[in-house]
Amino acid sequence: MRYPEGGGLTAERRAFREGIRLQAGEGFAAGEKTAVIAKDLRVSVRSAERWRRAWREGGMEALRSAGPANSPTVTDAQFTVLEEELGKGPSAHGFDDQRWTLARVQTVIRQRLRVSLSVATVWRLLKRHGWPWQAPARRALERDEHAVEVEEGGVAACKRLAAACGAWIVFEDEAGFSMTPPRARTWGRRGHTPAIRVRGRSRRRTSVAALCCYKPGEKSRLIHRPRNHLLLKGARKSFSWKDYRDLLVRAHIQLDGPIVVVWDNLNTHLAAGLKRYEAEHDWLTTVRLPPYAPDLNPVEAVWSLVRRAMANTAFDTPDHLDRKLGRELRRIQLRPHLIDVTATGLTINPPTPP
Repeated sequence: MRYPEGGGLTAERRAFREGIRLQAGEGFAAGEKTAVIAKDLRVSVRSAERWRRAWREGGMEALRSAGPANSPTVTDAQFTVLEEELGKGPSAHGFDDQRWTLARVQTVIRQRLRVSLSVATVWRLLKRHGWPWQAPARRALERDEHAVEVEEGGVAACKRLAAACGAWIVFEDEAGFSMTPPRARTWGRRGHTPAIRVRGRSRRRTSVAALCCYKPGEKSRLIHRPRNHLLLKGARKSFSWKDYRDLLVRAHIQLDGPIVVVWDNLNTHLAAGLKRYEAEHDWLTTVRLPPYAPDLNPVEAVWSLVRRAMANTAFDTPDHLDRKLGRELRRIQLRPHLIDVTATGLTINPPTPP
């Protein structure tokens, strides 16, 4: 809090200001001019005039302090109740969208706590209790939260399996990048929106499949494989199951050990050829994530970092796009902390000795 007692001045500061007003009252009684009193007390002439009017109407008693301001406040117990109400979401309080604005929080405080606060006070209240202004994460309506909870337990079991047999646990995901870059905010002159020159007819697109690899006692590893889309009729525009097989073989060689792969339910991941290959090789185990649960996959954080670095970049040639992609992925490879699995809420722990 900026001030004690819920706002206003301290008792010492109130006594100090009261003393200045009483000195001004003595000057008024002595017949001194307002400008002279203001100069002697080092206050503004307007304040001295306001004090003179109060002295003229109520005498010296009108210049005494009225005590601490009785401003409305929200106690910690009341804020706990407020957090429960805010946790229900804006729709539970009759709002159409899922945005909490200061005005809406102000309304909830007035209706539920019977306390009237200004918008500025609501802002300070939320900030003081660790409620920042932030962009919400998207969640699909089709997402099954129960399946996600069960799958989190399944991933934990896979971690125990991987640790017990000395395997790496590997998360996989793929993403596409085009020559039209993502946009990010930038400074510009008022009334003139900054423009990024992009190729309007370019259909060139590059796909990247990436693996985030973890093992207790080892540094996190990032392995990726790009694929350029050929602009030919009938040409495949995505990874085939053989591409994923080759990527997993490459990871097995680089990591020099068995791997437990965790990925989504993409049709290519469920291909018969890939299942047959898994059955024939005991170093490979695959686990599927539930649908619409990208927050469980740390590779999503890699795509976020890459797209953030590529924002507002005017790609003039496909090679420029590929160089930028390779450079950013290499930068992440050299900084293992950027792909920390704890971003998903999971942890990789060594096995407990018997």
